[in-house]
Amino acid sequence: QAQFVESGGGLVRPGGSLSLSCAATKSISSIDVLGWYRQVPGKARELVASIESSGSTKYADSVKGRATISTDNAKNTVYLHMDSLKPEDTANYHCNSPLRGTSLVLYSWGQGTQVTVSS
Repeated sequence: QAQFVESGGGLVRPGGSLSLSCAATKSISSIDVLGWYRQVPGKARELVASIESSGSTKYADSVKGRATISTDNAKNTVYLHMDSLKPEDTANYHCNSPLRGTSLVLYSWGQGTQVTVSS
């Protein structure tokens, strides 16, 4: 059972950039798909980016062109870099492994890291 520890969040001005990290407690090379999610209180959690073990990536329309997901297998870490941040990017960001074809995830949720975009 993997656990994830997210970090890198903070307060950023609109138009700014941020890089988030997610350290896993197991080898991520054995995980088929990894994803970054975000959640705002009162709203459903949103999968914003995913990366497959093949290296193939997918992005939600809300972040497409502004976000880059990547992994470092040696560090068992998943990254999310976001540019041109908008106030609507404000959320708690988590990582997990989506179960293909479903809205389910394979592991327990970590604490997440809060991103606040505000002037």
